[in-house]
Amino acid sequence: MRLSAVHVAAALLAVSLAPCLHAQEAPSPGGPPPASDAPNLQVEHQDDIQTIKTGTTLVNMYFSVRDKQGFITNLHKDDCDLYENKDLQTIKNFTQEKNLPLTIGILLDTSGSQQNVLPLEQESGATFLKEVLTPKDEAFLISFDINVDLLSDYTSSPRELKRAIDKAQINTGAGTGSMTGHGQARGTLLFDAVYLAAHDKLRQEAGRKILVLLTDGGDQGSQETLKTATEAAQKANAIIYVILIADRGFYGGMSIGYSGDRDMEKLATDTGGRVINVGNNGKKLEDAFAQIQDELRTQYLLSYTPTNLKLDGTFRTLNLSCGKGYKVQTRKGYYAIAGDDNQN
Repeated sequence: MRLSAVHVAAALLAVSLAPCLHAQEAPSPGGPPPASDAPNLQVEHQDDIQTIKTGTTLVNMYFSVRDKQGFITNLHKDDCDLYENKDLQTIKNFTQEKNLPLTIGILLDTSGSQQNVLPLEQESGATFLKEVLTPKDEAFLISFDINVDLLSDYTSSPRELKRAIDKAQINTGAGTGSMTGHGQARGTLLFDAVYLAAHDKLRQEAGRKILVLLTDGGDQGSQETLKTATEAAQKANAIIYVILIADRGFYGGMSIGYSGDRDMEKLATDTGGRVINVGNNGKKLEDAFAQIQDELRTQYLLSYTPTNLKLDGTFRTLNLSCGKGYKVQTRKGYYAIAGDDNQN
C-alpha cells in the first residue's frame, strides 16, 4: 500500500487500499481487538483531533524517570509536581503502565543513503518486535523514500512483521521519475511519513503509542514540515524515538554527513522520546532497541483535570518534575481541542 505524496495519498487510500487501513481501537487486555467501524483514513489536516476527553476532561501523560543509575520504578503521585502553563495541577491518577496495550509504528528509511545499513535495520527491527510485542499489542510498518509505503498494517504477529520488514527495498527512483505524481523523484519524505503515521494510524488508537524511526535524519521533498509532523504526533499523544543510523560510505566516510540530527532531536524530545545515535554499528543498534524496551517497561501514566477547562485549540505546555537528580522524559505539551470520546 502506498501513502505517497500528501495531497494524493487520500485518494490512493480511499479508492484502492482503504479496506485494509481502517483505524481501530487499541485491544483490551486479555482479549482480541474489537472490530473497527472507523471511517477511511484521510490525509488532510483536520481540526477535530482530540487530546482531551471531553466527558471527564482528563489529560493523560506517559513518562519515564531516571537517575544516573537507571530507571526509577517506585514513584507515587505525591513524589511529582505537574505544571500546565506554569499553573500547578492536581494529579488524579498515577500508575506504572508496563502491561498496558502498546501500539508501535516502525518507520524505516529506505532512501539511497541507507543502502548499506538497511540489512542491520531489518534484522534488529524484527528482533525488537519479536521481543516487545505481546498478544494484546499491535504494530505496523512504514517505509519512506521518494514515497511513503505501508508495508504491514496492524498486526500482533512478529512473524508477519518480519516478512514485511524483510521485503523493504532501497528506492531512489533513479531513472523512473517519482511515483508520487510530482514529476521527478523528490528525495526522502521523512516528515510526510511521520505525519501520516501519527495522524492516520495512531490518532484513533487508545493507550500507549510510540513511533520508532530508523533514519539518518535527512528530509527532502516532504510537503509536511518538522512543525506539522511534531504537532501530529503530539495530537495523537504518540512518543517518537529516533534511531540515527547512517551509511558512512554513502557520505564519503564521514561519521556525520547529514544535517537532520537537530530536527530529529526536537521531534523526539517534544513528543516525550529521545534520539539514539548508533552510527552504522550493528551492536549499538541492538542496544538502542534494548534501551527503548527498558523504557517501555518502566513507563508511568498520570492523568489530571486541567485548571483551564477551555477547549480553545491552544497548545498547553507541560512541566513535570519528580525529585532532585531525576530526569523526566515526557511530552512537552498538548493541544486543548474538543473532539469525540477517544482519549489519547
